[in-house]
Amino acid sequence: MDTSTIIWIIVGIVVVIAIIVVVVLMTSRRRREAHLESERRKAEELRRDAYETDVSRREREADAATAAAAAKQAEADAMQAKLEAERLERESAAHQADAQQLRAQTDERMRKADEVDPDVVRDEDAARAETAEARADDGTAMTDEHVAARDDRTALHDDRVAAADDRDAGSDERAAAEREQAARDERTTLDAQAASPEPRNTESGRHI
Repeated sequence: MDTSTIIWIIVGIVVVIAIIVVVVLMTSRRRREAHLESERRKAEELRRDAYETDVSRREREADAATAAAAAKQAEADAMQAKLEAERLERESAAHQADAQQLRAQTDERMRKADEVDPDVVRDEDAARAETAEARADDGTAMTDEHVAARDDRTALHDDRVAAADDRDAGSDERAAAEREQAARDERTTLDAQAASPEPRNTESGRHI
């Protein structure tokens, strides 16, 4: 083997090694770039997640602030309503007191007017009139009671008379029955005497 052949072999080996190195370098760069791109995408996703989380946090904070503001407003409204109720209660009490005072003044003026007016019947006169009327009613009631008692006595007397009449009628009926029975007995005796051929005592009716 001559020297030129050896040189070409060495050159070929160097070229192959260079190609291998270039391929390795290119593959390593691509791998590194792919890794970097993957890291970039991962970082982008993490940033996106962080942004969305931050948005949710800010929404929650806004909702919490709104709820707190609503609670404070409701508390303020309740306090205002309480104050308004207390004010209305004070006004109602004041109006009630004024109304009672005006009623008392009206009653006093009406009383004075009744005292001055000669056509108004006084309470004493009205009381006396009521007493007289009550007495008259009591007298009427007593008269009605006396009349009723008299009627009761008359009715009792009539009942007693009717009972006596009933007893007399019973006695008369019994006497009439006894007389009728005696007459029948006498007729029977006479018939028997007329039918008997034996002589009889005309006084006693016995056989001789």
